[in-house]
Amino acid sequence: MKTRTLTGLDRLIGEIDRAIKVLSTPAHSHRELPAGSAEEPPAAETARRESGRLMRVNHAGEISAQALYQGQALTARASSVAATLRQCAAEEMDHLAWCEERLAELNTRTSLLNPVWYAGSFALGALAGALGDRTSLGFIAETERQVEAHLRDHQKRLPPDDRRSRAILEQMTEDEVKHGATAASLGGYELPFPVKTAMRLCSRVMTRAAYWV
Repeated sequence: MKTRTLTGLDRLIGEIDRAIKVLSTPAHSHRELPAGSAEEPPAAETARRESGRLMRVNHAGEISAQALYQGQALTARASSVAATLRQCAAEEMDHLAWCEERLAELNTRTSLLNPVWYAGSFALGALAGALGDRTSLGFIAETERQVEAHLRDHQKRLPPDDRRSRAILEQMTEDEVKHGATAASLGGYELPFPVKTAMRLCSRVMTRAAYWV
């Protein structure tokens, strides 16, 4: 039986469908929530709000991660690199589901700007992929290093009694370190300092906006 070759239009429709699902459909994880099954919101209302805002930022980051990986996979030149990127995206889907579940427990909404984060990250990912696989992999490695630092900062900022959110962030940190190491091992370039700085500035804008909106 002859296999149909996907056209550019087919891929575009597929990416639009994937974006709609990520933005509008509850995420499902293949792994259990790291914090276990018992709900444990912070005792004080002010602490609950702070945990909710921080987890909303992390949820927005996972929305961006889905878009980034899919954009890079779309323009990757080697099929093996595209497959690795999609595998990382699948693992990051666990993070998205965990953040969604924790936000529900904290009675906190997701960021209203999630469509903006998705669109912008997808465009960045597609551009990085178009610049070549080694550049794209270097972009992933640097992104994951910055995400790791961000997650460790949030672990410190969480209210002391919010053990559930902290357990989620600890597992996410472990996964991000692994993804960054994988990208580097596949030959990712070390990005120039100005590019790293620009990435940090963009990340700062997103995290501050998602904290409130």
